[in-house]
Amino acid sequence: MNREEILAKAQNEGREKDLPDREAQRSGAWAAYILGVVLLILVDTVNGFVLHYVNRGADFALFSMAFVMFLMKYLRLRKKHELILTIFWGALALSMLVVWILQLTGVL
Repeated sequence: MNREEILAKAQNEGREKDLPDREAQRSGAWAAYILGVVLLILVDTVNGFVLHYVNRGADFALFSMAFVMFLMKYLRLRKKHELILTIFWGALALSMLVVWILQLTGVL
């Protein structure tokens, strides 16, 4: 084997080890996001019934996370449905920001 073949083989060995780590991190991030959504729905529901008030600041943060996730996915894949989901989550995040600001200022 010549020098170039040895270098190519060494570079490919490192990539195979990183793939399982990336997949584990990706699945863990999705599981954490789903848990966050479920917990936020639970907290919003309890606050609505007990306090008769739901703070939209946490909703804004959660929808912003979804917006950024789909934005990054769209920027990599350039698929139309990813753009539609990015716009959807961005609009939801922006609307929750407006509602949250209105809540903070006492308008709502």
